[in-house]
Amino acid sequence: MRKLRELIDAEEAEIQRQIASDPDAPEATEAQLKTGRPFAEALPGLAEAIKRSRGRPRVEAPKEAVTLRVAPETLAKFKARGPDWRARMSEVLEKAKL
Repeated sequence: MRKLRELIDAEEAEIQRQIASDPDAPEATEAQLKTGRPFAEALPGLAEAIKRSRGRPRVEAPKEAVTLRVAPETLAKFKARGPDWRARMSEVLEKAKL
């Protein structure tokens, strides 16, 4: 990981000046900080929705990733029919009932 250089005083002062001048994000007061609550406590419904929606939903029989060598002409035919060529190839193999 690349280490960042430390800011010089003039850079830090400019950053602090810009923070102070932003009317949309005033710095929190001590009183406001004392009344703060954890996110999950303040908005439990939203916190639960976020926690539940991470990642893909589980499926009973997930598909397996494989490497398959096919003739270039065969691959070209599947790709020529559109972007969902992998799903179509899977359907053809399913219908073959090998």
